Amino acid sequence: MCNLRREPVFFGDFKFSDLSNLQRRKRFWKITHETVYKYRKMIKYNKCTIRRQKDKINSLNSLVDQLCEEKKISAAQSLVLKALRQRELEEAKGRAAQMEKTMRWWSDCTANWREKWSKVRNERNKAREECKQLRTKLETLLKESSVTKRDKEELEIQNEQLKKEIERIHILLLKHAGQFDSQILEALSEDPLKDFVFNSGSPINERQNGISSSQSNPECDSTALQDLDASAIEEYILQGAVPRFLKDIEKKTDTSELVNGAAEKANEDKDEYEEEYVLQKLSMLQLRLDETTKTLHVEREEKSQLHRTIERLTSELQEIKDKCEELRESKQDTMREMLLLQDEHQKELQLLKADLQDETNSREGMDKRLNDLRAELERLQAENAAEWGKRERLETEKLALDRENKKMRSELRDMQERMERKGRPVTNSDAEIRHLQQELADKNKEIAELKHSQTKLKKMVQDKMTELAHAVRRAEQYESEVKKLRGRIEELKRDLAVAEDELDAAANNIRKLQRTNDELQEQVDNFQVQLQHLHTSMEKEDGGEEMALFDETECVT
Repeated sequence: MCNLRREPVFFGDFKFSDLSNLQRRKRFWKITHETVYKYRKMIKYNKCTIRRQKDKINSLNSLVDQLCEEKKISAAQSLVLKALRQRELEEAKGRAAQMEKTMRWWSDCTANWREKWSKVRNERNKAREECKQLRTKLETLLKESSVTKRDKEELEIQNEQLKKEIERIHILLLKHAGQFDSQILEALSEDPLKDFVFNSGSPINERQNGISSSQSNPECDSTALQDLDASAIEEYILQGAVPRFLKDIEKKTDTSELVNGAAEKANEDKDEYEEEYVLQKLSMLQLRLDETTKTLHVEREEKSQLHRTIERLTSELQEIKDKCEELRESKQDTMREMLLLQDEHQKELQLLKADLQDETNSREGMDKRLNDLRAELERLQAENAAEWGKRERLETEKLALDRENKKMRSELRDMQERMERKGRPVTNSDAEIRHLQQELADKNKEIAELKHSQTKLKKMVQDKMTELAHAVRRAEQYESEVKKLRGRIEELKRDLAVAEDELDAAANNIRKLQRTNDELQEQVDNFQVQLQHLHTSMEKEDGGEEMALFDETECVT
């Protein structure tokens, strides 16, 4: 019988990690197709042998029936021969059935591997699609980040310009402290980083030029007017908001006697014009202040939103890290369990191999004994056939001697009757009678010897028949033991198949966990990259805000 032995490709030559290797897959498929083709050829060969054995058994059965009819062999011997031939036919059928089982098992294995590889291929395609989607998202985020960087650079340029203007104003404020109106100081002290640029071609400069030209008339000869004439350009450069200074100058000019009415009228017109211009400038500054406060409010809201997103991303990152740790721990546990299962499986395989080896050895011994018994049975059958031939020959000789004996007895009676009828002795007839009596005694002795040899042959035939019956019983016992061993082998093979299925399931679970762990690791890396980008952008924004706050504090001081 052929063993349901699996190929070594399943015992370590082919691994689950080799699914991604094209050459290993091709090699595995080649091995499976070769084995299936080999088993199909073996099944065809077994079917042909079964057909030939059936024809041979039918011819032998017909020959045995013919021999039984001719009484050359007994009915028990014919039954034994038929049983042996039938047993051989059943063994051939069993071999063919086992070969069909192995071929079915190989086809199931190939179908299962095809399903597994299709699942792996689908998962790989899904992962590629997810990678493409993530790449598109990353490109959009990079574009948005570039746009925000450009906006930020523009805002930084505007902030630099505002810083320069505020420094200029701050220098002028330090030179002429206490000369401006409280409204202007409050408006400037609220938030000096406003979007206002003092141009050189503003109307205040034009007014300053006009006032300086009007102040430089030769009619004002007092020292106060000379001071005013000397510092008029500088004061009007300082935003023109100097009504108090002008009032002080007017008080000083009232004390002087050299101020005429034309100068007073010019000063009054100048004060009115300057007050109107200062009010317009204050309204413009207030509008700019409102706009900048709105922009600052929007930027603060964006900053708070970015902080919230960063916190959310950090929390998600922490959760993903926790999940990764849990998955690592579960992976380690599963790997330990897998190693334990592999060790147990290897031990069970070794035990099963040892059992199979012992069973094969015992089976080989049984086969040898069966072959010896069959050879002995054939030898006994040949001896029995020879003894039966001798017995038949002796029976035929006995029948011939019986016929001759009867014939001679009848002749003897005839001779005695003739002698009695004659009534006179004859020497010749007496000699003949004595000779005939001597021959009759010899024949009787031969008949007795033949009977004795026949009884001996009968005893020998009975002994051989008893030995044959014992041999048949021993053969039946051996056949029952062989059937038990075959059943045990089938159970061990089923247990081995169940253990290998469990090992395959555990390996599939480990591969799924590894795949999920890799996906989570990729997500963690993506989140870390996004978090680093956000940190860098927040650091840049915090640096700009710190510079703005530093300038604001300097302006306030």
